[in-house]
Amino acid sequence: NHTTVVEFVLLGLANSRHLEITLFLLLGIAYFLILLGNISVITITLTNNSLQTPMYYFLRNFALLEITFTSTFLPSTLYSLLTERKTISLPGCFLQMLFFYCLGTCTLFHMAVMSLDRYVAICHPLHYTAIMNSRLCLQLILSCWALSFLSMLPPTIMTVQLPFCGPNVMNHFYCDASLLLQLSCTDTGFIEELMFITLIIILPGTLIVTAVSYGCIIVTILHIPSSAGRRKAFSTCSAHLIVVTVFYSTCIYRYIRPEQRGGQDSDKVLSLFFSVLTQTLNPYIYSLRNRQVKQALK
Repeated sequence: NHTTVVEFVLLGLANSRHLEITLFLLLGIAYFLILLGNISVITITLTNNSLQTPMYYFLRNFALLEITFTSTFLPSTLYSLLTERKTISLPGCFLQMLFFYCLGTCTLFHMAVMSLDRYVAICHPLHYTAIMNSRLCLQLILSCWALSFLSMLPPTIMTVQLPFCGPNVMNHFYCDASLLLQLSCTDTGFIEELMFITLIIILPGTLIVTAVSYGCIIVTILHIPSSAGRRKAFSTCSAHLIVVTVFYSTCIYRYIRPEQRGGQDSDKVLSLFFSVLTQTLNPYIYSLRNRQVKQALK
């Protein structure tokens, strides 16, 4: 006598009306800044001739990725906070989960590619234009998107095909895969192992590429004879490293810690860090602080 689930209930971020209104205002401002910052980056890098370089090509694609990634869950979260409507349909939940994980994985690959681009530009400046030609840039971007969807599609499709016939309540503000698996009324051990293996390859793998690239960059910076030049370079690198550290540390602790089934309030806080906070800072850290971008804005 099972009852088929037709919708899920997302408990959201708060259990009091005053806190929901406060969070609605804060997240609304964050989403506005994400859209404003990234649309500005896309517009400036498309219209300014001096910004037609591989670095800004990657930043433009990264800005587009951030807009699409945050748009998979932030509008529905804001709507839920404003109207107190906590439910989401099965198709809506599955689509949100698919795009959240695919685009989130794509963000990891993009960050690794951008760190490689900066490594080549700073450590091998004379060969930069020859190495980072337009063909290679396009191949790297397409590889990021292809690898993301190819790695996340199999576990997501298997999750969609699971039967849901029991509890339908998730203690989260978006459809989280680990919580969905807990709600299924069949064995999900294989899917959990597949998703864990996929994440344990992608997260540390892209982190190693990013860390090694910035490590080589820092070594090169240390050999800059000008102290002013070293300070400026370290200022830029330190800002990048702070964002990368926050993003990866929260992602790794949330998804590949030994007991990561989720459902605690702390998981929602961690998710806010890597899905909202870093996305708000990225356009201003990576792009809008650059001297060339500031000149283009003027």
